[in-house]
Amino acid sequence: MSSSNSSVLGGLSVERIRVPVQPGDDASEFQAFHGLDVAHQLELWGNRDRCPTLAEAAVFWRGGEYEERQVFLAYLDGSVVGSGTLTLPLSENTTTAGVDVLVASPFRRRGFGSAILGFVEELARGRGRNSFDGYCEEPLRPATERVPLLEAKSGSGGVPLDSASTLFALHHGYSLEQVETNSTLPFPVGEEVLRDLEAEAAQRAAGYSVMAWQDRCPDHLVDVFAHLKSLMSTEVPIAGLGWEGEDWDAARVRQEESTWRAGGVDPVVAVARHDATGELAAYTVLTHRAALPAVIFQEDTLVAPGHRGHRLGMLVKIANLRRAKELWPDATSVMTWNANENRHMLAINIALGFKPSGFEGEWQKRLG
Repeated sequence: MSSSNSSVLGGLSVERIRVPVQPGDDASEFQAFHGLDVAHQLELWGNRDRCPTLAEAAVFWRGGEYEERQVFLAYLDGSVVGSGTLTLPLSENTTTAGVDVLVASPFRRRGFGSAILGFVEELARGRGRNSFDGYCEEPLRPATERVPLLEAKSGSGGVPLDSASTLFALHHGYSLEQVETNSTLPFPVGEEVLRDLEAEAAQRAAGYSVMAWQDRCPDHLVDVFAHLKSLMSTEVPIAGLGWEGEDWDAARVRQEESTWRAGGVDPVVAVARHDATGELAAYTVLTHRAALPAVIFQEDTLVAPGHRGHRLGMLVKIANLRRAKELWPDATSVMTWNANENRHMLAINIALGFKPSGFEGEWQKRLG
């Protein structure tokens, strides 16, 4: 334990824990941290579909040269009552910090969440960070249950005003910048559906070829693929979050790939190449975890400016869904998230058969 505070809220201590590096390391504290997340996911969703595996979480929270990540447990009389995390970008967005707080259900409504948040915010301020970001997921409520919403500053979507996460964020000075729709697709998708959508898209995509790879980007494509990854950080809607674009190169692509491998995550990538110039015009990524085989995650999808209007997003998604059917026959669903104002990508997902299953509020607090 490398950081502690024992004077927060009478008897509560918040202590930084070590993230295990090797499989044989003592991981009891980190397992307790991960266990809180699993319990929360089961309480919120009734399943672990959105929860990383223990190995994946450990690799992620170790951080790296592009992001420092810190993990904390909160103790009361020797018992774990909650957790906190702090994410510090190191290459771009170096005045921002990602914060997260979780309190075990038996200990809520006693001020522990506020104490943990105050602790990690103070650490972030000490590192020169003046903008804090946080995310809160919620399942969709039944259509018959009408609740007042807090509208996002993006003007698209909102979150229930009466939810615990909304009340907590507002109480601590956070504003709702953006809402993302969490959508789920029954898998596999019928070949007839894919064939019809592909035929329609191909009419607009003359002069482009679809290519794919698994696990590792081919060496001769990694530089142009890195350029697309950089665009992903600037060309998707970010509302008023004010994030700087990320600078991706071959080394950063390789680090992401090695992180996935170490965490037991298998990616497949499909890209569209402009035949006349050799440029990569679009890409999409699916990831799968053998330890949780039923769920596939739809990660990034991007069509580069200058190549839009050719239905390339649809083409690369179809190619990846077909490949996923071969690779992961035990999967039963694909899950993705899209900003509510990203109407074009949402339309592609709806055409493929995705249906809303939840949402994510993206909150921000700026100091001064």
